[in-house]
Amino acid sequence: MTQPPLDAAAFAAKWGDNARRESASSQEHFIDLCRLLGAPTPNEADPAGADYAFEYPASRTSTGGRGSTDVFRRGFFGWEYKGADRDLADAYRQLLDYRESLGNPPLLVVSDMDTIEVRTNFTDTAPAVRRVALADLAAGGDRTAEALRVLRAVMYDPEALRPERTPDEVTALAAARFAEDAGLLPHGILTGLVESRGGDPAEFARGLGDLFASCPTARPDASSATTASSGSTAASSTTPA
Repeated sequence: MTQPPLDAAAFAAKWGDNARRESASSQEHFIDLCRLLGAPTPNEADPAGADYAFEYPASRTSTGGRGSTDVFRRGFFGWEYKGADRDLADAYRQLLDYRESLGNPPLLVVSDMDTIEVRTNFTDTAPAVRRVALADLAAGGDRTAEALRVLRAVMYDPEALRPERTPDEVTALAAARFAEDAGLLPHGILTGLVESRGGDPAEFARGLGDLFASCPTARPDASSATTASSGSTAASSTTPA
């Protein structure tokens, strides 16, 4: 049976209560989020649990061991909860270890009962981080409207949270990809850079600059980078006899 809707202020009041927070489960928190956003719960949308479920099985890339993520929706997100006073960075590292077995969902979400952190996981883009706190949902006005926009995108439209690239970032990424493909940079170093810069465009740009500074031979010109990014190769203008 579908639960009645819940508004932002009521959600914040409920989950701001320390006693309730300590006794309630992460699944109850997530179901309340669904009520807040008018979204179906896992059981309502996918009773078989094939593509949207609590405690979805996953394997660790680092060890091959088996585990599960707290909530998973195929094509949308992997979601990991941590209890009070636990580091959400640990939850994010766990999701990174699971994400390949989850099909690399576009969003990786970590949460406790106070804060929800949404990290983008789109190919060849630096992760962007958006945080929604109970205080944002309780504040009203534009602050609450923006928090709800982010949460609705998680549930309905992950593409709405895709980071935009500047022209310089597009050129730099194409150049780095060209250098990897040509063997001028170690394979996978660009992926590592994208993962490590935590959604800060300035840091990401500095990282690319440092990468090329450390390996001057990996600096193709803009035309080479553009050619590499389009999958084209230069052809000779002469024809063998």
